[in-house]
Amino acid sequence: MTFPLDVHIGSLSVHFHLITDILSSLIGGWLYWRAAKGDNIPTSKREYLLIGAGIGALIGSRLIGSLENPALFLNPPTLLYYYASKTIIGGVAGGILGIEATKYIIGHKQSTGDRMAVPLFVAIIIGRIGCLFTGIIDGTVGNPCSLRRCFDQGDGIPRHPTSLYEIIFLIILLFVLNKYKKNFQPSGVMFRVSIIAYFGFRFLIEMIKPSLPLVSTFSVIQIVCILYIAWYSYDIYKLRKTYGKY
Repeated sequence: MTFPLDVHIGSLSVHFHLITDILSSLIGGWLYWRAAKGDNIPTSKREYLLIGAGIGALIGSRLIGSLENPALFLNPPTLLYYYASKTIIGGVAGGILGIEATKYIIGHKQSTGDRMAVPLFVAIIIGRIGCLFTGIIDGTVGNPCSLRRCFDQGDGIPRHPTSLYEIIFLIILLFVLNKYKKNFQPSGVMFRVSIIAYFGFRFLIEMIKPSLPLVSTFSVIQIVCILYIAWYSYDIYKLRKTYGKY
């Protein structure tokens, strides 16, 4: 197979990753609106929350993405570097902060995350399929390895298919969330647990990727993962203690 995969429609050639990016947004958005029908949040407030999430995701994705290479962050070849660099972890982390900031501004205290977990991870799976078929130029491939599951992704070197690992992990996570969703109480715990699980996975997967350290031996993505795991772990403790779950 040749990387990156392009889809040919007549004389038009379209990057497969572009198609999956569009599908991930459309399908993820549709799943969220379907899941949000029973959340009793006024439409006007939900729109503000989505705007806040979108702005936060855009800023977070670009900021964390550009920090993946600390040297280029300080001395970019062009200003477009800051916009072209992006990462899912930054998008998720920024989106969460955007929602929390918006909730504070509009005075909304109800938890909004549980209905967002499944649409978010379905969208990431679809996007990662695009990453998988884009190969090494996408910047998401793993380190060289000699294991049977490793294969050439465009540079002639067998590498860890980290996008495939992530797809498999998220499918398992979605199965667990669906099977045990009634056990995640009170409201808000399911989303927090799912983010802890996903960020924990991303922290580990960074160890087999050609990541550049930002602080000590930790990449910026690993630092973000540590911060959010700590934040949500403490948040779950407070939630369950408040509702008498301990």
